[in-house]
Amino acid sequence: MYTRQEFEVLRTTEAAKMAADTTLRRDALDLLVRADKHYWIHQANWMGEPCLQLPQDLFALQEIIYQTRPKFIVEVGVAWAGSMLFYATLLESLGEGRVIGVDIYIPDDLRERVMSHGRVSDRINLIQGSSIEATTLEQVRKATGGAREIMVHLDSNHTHAHVRKELELFAPLVGPGCYLICGDTIVEDMPESDRPRPWGKGNNPRTALEDFLKSPDGKNFERDRRFQDKFLFTCNPEGYLRRKA
Repeated sequence: MYTRQEFEVLRTTEAAKMAADTTLRRDALDLLVRADKHYWIHQANWMGEPCLQLPQDLFALQEIIYQTRPKFIVEVGVAWAGSMLFYATLLESLGEGRVIGVDIYIPDDLRERVMSHGRVSDRINLIQGSSIEATTLEQVRKATGGAREIMVHLDSNHTHAHVRKELELFAPLVGPGCYLICGDTIVEDMPESDRPRPWGKGNNPRTALEDFLKSPDGKNFERDRRFQDKFLFTCNPEGYLRRKA
């Protein structure tokens, strides 16, 4: 039997070996690319609603939330709201915190379903509007009331210009020790999709993120690669950022 401390050393050591195994990581990316043709990334539900996240990334986000105990989680890009309900469930179990979901379109039937889960729903605030409009950001600032314990997850329009503007606007909300997650940076590593999309190689969240990290505010963040190292599959490679203390 291992002690808990010994087991943690084992896991950390093996995660580092896995991260250094370039063949394994290439195979993992190949599998993800092949499975994405069948909407693998879109298969997970939470409380009946699609999450549009890999389970590995949901576990990574869960670890971040448990470790940092944010007072607010701002999710930019609600889609079917499964991941927002996932966040709210975790915050309810922890006994504190609220989720703010921002999207340009939140249909009435989705709003009704999201708000039908009792105490979990009580932790949710939906804001309809463009994430790059000043009026939307002002609503988010008002809802968070000047708090600094904020986690931000950017997962909406994936073009370089849009994500770059989101990073500029939302990164200042994230306080020291808290996380900014730039979603779907994997687009840069994937072949062009048959699905009609305005983003692709050279024009995606990863290119926006690399540009942001060169900016004055970007230099306040550091990458946390632990999650991509140990979970192997991720849609957010290099996209887990922590604001420096």
